[in-house]
Amino acid sequence: MLLPTVFLPRHPQRLLAGLLLLSGLLCASLAPAATLLVLGDSISAGYGVPPAKIWVKLLEQRLAAKGYSYQVVNAAVSGDTTAGGVSRLPAMLRQHRPEVVVIELGGNDGLRGLRLKNTRENLQAMVRMAQKSGAKVLLLGINLPPSQGVKYVNDFHAMYPSVSKATGAAFLPGFLEKVGTDPDMMQADGIHPNSLGQPVLVDTMWPALEPLLKK
Repeated sequence: MLLPTVFLPRHPQRLLAGLLLLSGLLCASLAPAATLLVLGDSISAGYGVPPAKIWVKLLEQRLAAKGYSYQVVNAAVSGDTTAGGVSRLPAMLRQHRPEVVVIELGGNDGLRGLRLKNTRENLQAMVRMAQKSGAKVLLLGINLPPSQGVKYVNDFHAMYPSVSKATGAAFLPGFLEKVGTDPDMMQADGIHPNSLGQPVLVDTMWPALEPLLKK
């Protein structure tokens, strides 16, 4: 009876190395993407903007184009305040376990004239919560219209770098500054960027965000 011929490789070590490399590549391709969580209000929820053109969606496309493997979770809610963010964030952290958290909140606090002491405490609480979970944090500074009063506006704008300094979170001043002064990039309400302004928001925040990312 003839037995089947078995061919053994001359260099089994090379075969083993090749199999290990292939296994590593396969595992890497199957590994889940890291999560980037955006906690914000109507600016990030995309009020008045088609879903495909919201800056958070454009950010997801930018990340992929730059070779970063991140799943972007948009946890923005129109009308939300920093108090709302504090109450919502713990569940978001447990559910998504993000590696990066972008906080875009405070604008509604300012427009409603809420006490800045409370707003500052809420922002700081959110940053520390995210950091305690192991996430890196980017805090986006929001500009208020001068109609809110000179002192209040100045104190509001100074609040964000103060929170950043106290917590060590990355900070971007004037997230809306480039679009807010251009009527062509703003909706009729003068508060929310339109579709033309969305890519500018991504360009504005990208230099502050990229150092927090890993490939």
